[in-house]
Amino acid sequence: MNQKVESGVLFMFFSALISALNGAIAKVLSEDISALEIVFFRNVIGVVFILAMLKHTPTKLPGGKPHLLLLRGFFGFSAMILFFYTITTINLGEAITLNKTSPLFVAVIAYFALNEKLGSRAVLALIVGFIGVVLITKPTGLSISYEHFLGIMGGLLAAMAYATIKKIKHLYDARVIVLSFMGMGTLLPLILFGVAPYIDAPESLSFLFTELVMPSTPKIWLLILSMAVISTLSQWLLTKAYSLSKAGIIGVVSYTNIPFAIGFGYMLGDTFPDFLTFCGIGLIILGGLMIKRG
Repeated sequence: MNQKVESGVLFMFFSALISALNGAIAKVLSEDISALEIVFFRNVIGVVFILAMLKHTPTKLPGGKPHLLLLRGFFGFSAMILFFYTITTINLGEAITLNKTSPLFVAVIAYFALNEKLGSRAVLALIVGFIGVVLITKPTGLSISYEHFLGIMGGLLAAMAYATIKKIKHLYDARVIVLSFMGMGTLLPLILFGVAPYIDAPESLSFLFTELVMPSTPKIWLLILSMAVISTLSQWLLTKAYSLSKAGIIGVVSYTNIPFAIGFGYMLGDTFPDFLTFCGIGLIILGGLMIKRG
């Protein structure tokens, strides 16, 4: 393994660790503020960072498809709110694993929407990943728990966001694409906060209609700021990792955030995953790696 590959692996390893820590902070924050507030504060700080970067170094790409840019932002926000909600309701390791189903969904979306080939390896990967989801969610009859279902939907929406990026990455600077996501993650929560007092939402959707309450303690603000900094650092480390090493190798290392998440979750009071859950996690990782190599 040459020095560049070793550096890339190290960058990805620390990115995975910090990403899992970010999930742990969100779980701690959920004891004091709602998932929608977590999404809002995380993104509003990110918007400030990205705008400062764009002011310092303006983009040179032409743009031209604002509807796809807005769509990417909407899918990204939707995936994030479902991800943070599942973190607050199920084990951290399970929530992050279900979010990691996104590569499987990307393969399906690319086949139907982008006319990309879906080979036999990819089909096998989808079957393996689906079995993994079944083992984690442990459906009773034909139904699974609502929280696990939303975790899977979060993975699907993340995949839709990634598929949209494929269509616009040559038109928009990466910072502008991230800004579309964070901008939506700021604007849409503000709208939901505003209509919340007038909406009698069912219990299943109440997490989308919470009122904004400004954090009142230094502890909460410190956690929010830590989350924003950690998210930015994790993205930087991930970018460096992919620039220094092959995507296949980095893809393998990226899945180390799952055992990290299980460990952090256990320290925060999550039950330790049972044998079937561990098998399901393993199969989702295997399916994701097969897709990345396929």
